[in-house]
Amino acid sequence: MDKAIIAGLTLNQNQYELNQSLEELANLALTLQIEVVDRITQNRFKPTPNLYFGRGKIEEIKMSITHYEADILIVDDTLSPAQIRNLEASLEIQIIDRSFLILQIFSLRAQSKEAILEVKLAQNQYMLPRLVGLGKSLSRQGGGTYNAKGPGETKLEMDRRKLLDEISKINKELKIINKQRTQARIQRKKNEIPVVSLVGYTNAGKSAILNNLSLLLSNSNQLAFEENILFATLDTKSRLLQKENNPPFILIDTVGFISKLPPELI
Repeated sequence: MDKAIIAGLTLNQNQYELNQSLEELANLALTLQIEVVDRITQNRFKPTPNLYFGRGKIEEIKMSITHYEADILIVDDTLSPAQIRNLEASLEIQIIDRSFLILQIFSLRAQSKEAILEVKLAQNQYMLPRLVGLGKSLSRQGGGTYNAKGPGETKLEMDRRKLLDEISKINKELKIINKQRTQARIQRKKNEIPVVSLVGYTNAGKSAILNNLSLLLSNSNQLAFEENILFATLDTKSRLLQKENNPPFILIDTVGFISKLPPELI
């Protein structure tokens, strides 16, 4: 299991809110089998453009890395490409921000075609502005083997063009799925079947409620996956339920809430 230090700035939060956010971040890390060995905070109104943290705090992080033999620094915010590059150069370990961590969890949990496409789209949108500086290989000259661009096209340009092509393709597929969802929604309205959604924090027990009500109010033995982990459910599940002679209704299990959700996933 990799060992990580998690770190964050107070920004517009008080210390209690920051500690709560770091606790959530630690649970996210554990979901990916990453052990959090230390937590570091700094009181700042805004991050520094180059390293996110102040120079003094960077030295404290360095000492913690050496003491705990940490492999990863996880920052409780979304970092710019320059901040990731500069932190990696200064600390000489892997740098992960909160958005990347959540996207990794989503990519592991997605099961349905729609969920897989949505997560892949979010990952591509996250990566697009971060291609610069993510490795020397991205700036080396390519061999002109991708599409019709000549041998002068850089690896960075090829990677960017490939991502844009994938984003366009995924958007087209999702448009078809969304059209099908809209038609199903219109049909439900015509049938006048009420829809009830289960909403709440991730790992709060929404899938367990759906399963228990399904066993009580339907003949279906198809149960939603439930486990004591964050984001066990990424695919929206729905069940048609009815109690005796009462009108039927559709119960929907939704993806759970979490703070600082990457904008690409909203």
